[in-house]
Amino acid sequence: MSWLPFGELPPHTPRRFVPVGLQLGDPAAVLPLFDQLETRLAAVDSLASLEVWLIDAGEVRAGIDEERARRYIAMTCHTDDAEAEKAYLSLVEQLDPALKPRIFQLAQNFLANPWRAHLPAERYGVYDRNTALKVELFREENVALETDDERLQQQYQKLIGAQTVSFRGEEKTLVQMGRLQEEPDRTVREEGWRLVAARRCADAEACEVNFEQLLELRHRQARNAGFANYRDYAFKLRGRFDYGPAECLAFHDAIAAEVVPLLRRLQARRRNRMGVASLRPWDLAVDPLNRPPLRPFQDPAELEEKSQRIFDRLSPDLAADFRILRQQRLLDLANRKGKAPGGYQYTLSEARLPFIFMNAVGLQRDVETLLHEAGHAFHALAAREEPLDAYRDAPIEFCEVASMAMELLSAGYLEEFYAPDDAHRARTVHLEGIVDVFPWIATIDAFQHWLYTHPGHSRSERRQAWLELRARFGGDVDWRGIEEAQAILWHKQSHLFLNPFYYVEYGIAQMGALQIWANARRDQPTALAAYRRGLALGGSRPLPELFAAAGCRFDFSSTALRPLVALVESELFHSSEV
Repeated sequence: MSWLPFGELPPHTPRRFVPVGLQLGDPAAVLPLFDQLETRLAAVDSLASLEVWLIDAGEVRAGIDEERARRYIAMTCHTDDAEAEKAYLSLVEQLDPALKPRIFQLAQNFLANPWRAHLPAERYGVYDRNTALKVELFREENVALETDDERLQQQYQKLIGAQTVSFRGEEKTLVQMGRLQEEPDRTVREEGWRLVAARRCADAEACEVNFEQLLELRHRQARNAGFANYRDYAFKLRGRFDYGPAECLAFHDAIAAEVVPLLRRLQARRRNRMGVASLRPWDLAVDPLNRPPLRPFQDPAELEEKSQRIFDRLSPDLAADFRILRQQRLLDLANRKGKAPGGYQYTLSEARLPFIFMNAVGLQRDVETLLHEAGHAFHALAAREEPLDAYRDAPIEFCEVASMAMELLSAGYLEEFYAPDDAHRARTVHLEGIVDVFPWIATIDAFQHWLYTHPGHSRSERRQAWLELRARFGGDVDWRGIEEAQAILWHKQSHLFLNPFYYVEYGIAQMGALQIWANARRDQPTALAAYRRGLALGGSRPLPELFAAAGCRFDFSSTALRPLVALVESELFHSSEV
């Protein structure tokens, strides 16, 4: 596929069931594999033969998942390429509707197989419960709705990927405009911020219409599955066995009580240092002491090389893992027109190799993003030898521990990018970002709770709900005269459009990551060993056990949050001032 930065990658384990060269994006080629799996499952006559069947069924899933990954990567790397878009949509519109009923039937047959009861619970308990959940929630009538949902998601990505502005005679992506928010000249920052806000406002109607269509589709899916609202359906769909809506609402309260006061203290310090009457949105990323912006690298090659040096110092094993990504060209780091926004790590399931996508423009935030996505990549590589395909993926709550902990563990080596004073300054910016992101996570998650428990709400009601949450969690920022920009600020959060109810995981995971960081401050080798031990489990154990293996507790109560906030506050207010 010509749109991919990497070439052909052989399967990590040679295929033994899926024919080599089979067109895994073609329903006519793939569906016979399901016929064979069904026939073989019916003939299973021992525990050993059932375990072999599970491996072969996973081989089919891995091959199809990798084909999906390749097409998704191509599409997001080039949202303006019609062929890449067509190739991805053919999976969404043709393969998925054909496969979903067959996947359901196969899962149903597995649950009914008499040899299933002989599978050791310690090894297969997580797989078994996840399969039972999929069967419980599957509805034939939702297949077409899910296809429509994915098509609308792609339209949103295309819309956002095309956003540019003209700044002083040059066309810039919105990501590139982010650099201006670190400029000491306040007039430059304001000019850039207003241009971006105006561009977002120009697309506001299209975003609202797109989202309203998504809301309706999702509500219909929930009703078809027997749920009163999409929130309750989504919690079940995401396999949240260890917490529910009540715990998330309590987490919002904990963030309001424990984190927002610290956010306001930091904002007050920033306001005083800058000598301004009030903080405006264009005052939040600049250095408050009016120092030049941190410029950690000039181009993606330098970002790669300096990140490699960090991993060389942190851990020989992690350094070797990152070197694999570089050698196999599994990195697409530069921002460019036509590239989808944001960053992600996507595992090529059959090669069992991770790919990192991001939009680097030379900011400290880009360094944090690469370290974050590298944590996901290390997770994928740590679980690479797990034979059961389903266990090579972990729950998102723990996947984000892998990435957020890597940001914190690597922060001690930022001198690879900076002189010592600037490295300390970058660490301060990072910790301030953690304080800032907790309330934003609460805002986005609480907004989703409201959105999906108020089906049929009006656009004005949605706007009011958003602004009330901003007032609760947004701290002390002055939006006078630019209220419309704040009212549509949620449009930039792609999770709302692409991954409903996938956002609170970041907050839960950040608590795990902070615990690992605290452990490393006491004993880094032991903390790193536990971290890698947790990653190697993949998704083979329940969520609390994965956290425990990595040296932290699965607990996001106010009681658990308070000492972690105190640790961050101590670092921010009592370490040497820079």
